[in-house]
Amino acid sequence: MAGAILASKLGVDVLLVGDEESILRELDGFELPVVHAPDVIGMGDDPASGLREKPRSSIVTCARLVRSGDAAGFVSAGSTGAAMAAAAILVGRVAGVLRPTIATVFPTLGTPTVVLDSGANPDVKPEHLVQFGEMGAALSETYFQVAKARVGLLNIGEEKGKGRQLEREAYALLEQAPINFVGNLEGRDIALDKADVLVTDGFTGNVFLKATEGVAALLTQLLMEAISGASPESLAEILPLLEPVGERLDYETTGGAHLLGVKGVVVIAHGSSTRRAVSNALQMAHEGAERGLVERIAACITLG
Repeated sequence: MAGAILASKLGVDVLLVGDEESILRELDGFELPVVHAPDVIGMGDDPASGLREKPRSSIVTCARLVRSGDAAGFVSAGSTGAAMAAAAILVGRVAGVLRPTIATVFPTLGTPTVVLDSGANPDVKPEHLVQFGEMGAALSETYFQVAKARVGLLNIGEEKGKGRQLEREAYALLEQAPINFVGNLEGRDIALDKADVLVTDGFTGNVFLKATEGVAALLTQLLMEAISGASPESLAEILPLLEPVGERLDYETTGGAHLLGVKGVVVIAHGSSTRRAVSNALQMAHEGAERGLVERIAACITLG
């Protein structure tokens, strides 16, 4: 709730959806519009069954508000499966989109790279990867003002012909697609700002991102151990220098991941999101709606 209040103070038009009594108690006098939705689809619930059996849940209510035009999009820190199902079934897919995809923003030495799919589609076809590239490019160009987003294909080598049949066929299609395709990229290339968009299947993408999160956590821990014995004077000099690095690596800076390919802006936040992360996720959704992200995606889709 604190994140919603912070986002509202920063100019985001926030509508809260959930148990009204609980929300009003948490707001403690701060005024925000509330839509009552008493049901909850739990993390362990089957997403499709949850939509049917709990029609008054917050996620179903959010999706219906977007479908009716009463909201431009929604942010959810609950069940990712339920959010995806509600967005795809109730909000609906953009015309021509074969599979909605989760797009995660990854920090690099230059412009952040959009990695997709990050877990929505473990099994894909080559044409799905082409659409992921198109939607990822639209996201990169919308948020980071990239003139012509560079799209790379995650693979086990840079040479054409590398990878499984999936990557080889996708490479051929990506070469013909109306995007700035820069070829195959290896996992280590993402941090070097070699692409603005990196496409892969949801299984590989999810493993890749969680592995990099683990490495980032390890490096942070090792760094803290290295400076733990420093004097207060030294720490006073070192810590301000490290703050910008921590800011770039912290997931809270982004706030969440976009679900692309549906008729509304949908941001999936982490279940343990803090006040700051929720606020940034709401700002991300607000910016996507203001900048016409859904319309840009609708205009770029091919192979549908």
